[in-house]
Amino acid sequence: MNIVLIGIGGYGGSYVEPLLAGSDAGAFTLVGAVDPYPEASKFVHELRRRGIPLYASLEQFYAASAADLAVIASPIQFHCDQTCLALAHGSHVLCEKPLCATLEEAERMLAARERANKLVAIGYQWSFNDGIQAIKRDIRSGAFGKPKRFRTIALWPRGARYYGRGWAGKMRDDRGHPVYDSVAGNATAHYLHNMFYVLGSETDRSARPARVTAELYRANAIENFDTAAVRAFTEDGVELLYYGSHAVREKVGTTFRYEFEHAELTYDETEKTGVPIVARFHNGERRVYELPLSPVEQKLRSTIAAIRGEGPLLCGIEAAMSHTRCIAAMQRSEIANFPEALVKRGEPYQLNDTITYVEGLNRQLVACYEQAALPAELGFDWALPGREIRLG
Repeated sequence: MNIVLIGIGGYGGSYVEPLLAGSDAGAFTLVGAVDPYPEASKFVHELRRRGIPLYASLEQFYAASAADLAVIASPIQFHCDQTCLALAHGSHVLCEKPLCATLEEAERMLAARERANKLVAIGYQWSFNDGIQAIKRDIRSGAFGKPKRFRTIALWPRGARYYGRGWAGKMRDDRGHPVYDSVAGNATAHYLHNMFYVLGSETDRSARPARVTAELYRANAIENFDTAAVRAFTEDGVELLYYGSHAVREKVGTTFRYEFEHAELTYDETEKTGVPIVARFHNGERRVYELPLSPVEQKLRSTIAAIRGEGPLLCGIEAAMSHTRCIAAMQRSEIANFPEALVKRGEPYQLNDTITYVEGLNRQLVACYEQAALPAELGFDWALPGREIRLG
């Protein structure tokens, strides 16, 4: 199987070593890498040493070569066009999360996939995890009883270097392409998506949002929001609560609580990463779901197996679209600026980096999570009530 990798810097760099290792083992062959700025990647010299051709654009690659699978790890605004282009040239696709920037782009990707009769996987890494797949099967079998309320919090500080990238925090890039980059749409998208995903009626499906109320805020000098508190209801009436922010000083690792009729599933990486998900039943029973930490390899192996007919597609366009629908509804809400008196700007953060954050925001969002409430419902002075968006 011949593979082309689009994006060798940033997150795309995490694919380079597994792809080279697979080529060495004869499992597949990396036949090209696409990046307009290859010198920015620490892998460029190794790729050249191995004689792997580098291309400035995907169009240039297909003019000279072909691939069975295109792995797309470029910024959000390129996901749709590059997926459609790869499909048109006969490649299957593994595209990194999120699916794309807009619902219109998602529909274009669906249509391109149908025309090409190829497979498209979307790289929400937890969806490719054996532990998450086991949980999803147990939910579908009724092991936990009826789902009632899910809540997730992820407070991840991000400094000036993060927002210094040309498209970070943008609604549209410099060429007018939609981006809608945000804490919920990109960095912590996995965890918003996962609530919909595990409730899906099939492996490659997610529950669909029916109603979304979002409170959106920003402290950084960006177009989009860096902080969000969201209440969504699925079409089956399950309440989903999400809290995320980059405008915090201290990290609160991803934590969730999924409440069911007969059990509660919890995950807490505030102490360390790689912790398991634990199901605690009301009758005292306990189940542990391990989360192996090899996301890129899992995505590659699973996608290649699905292409070869040796396994199911775990997360495709339809499964990823619930997150896209939720973000589209969220973006219809007003974005409020945090009061200047609460914002601390240019504080030292990491080596050669500074951070903008809101004093006390960590504590307040954790309180929202614990009480299953939105900030305005708890009466915080800076909070602006969101309006409910109903989805067709």
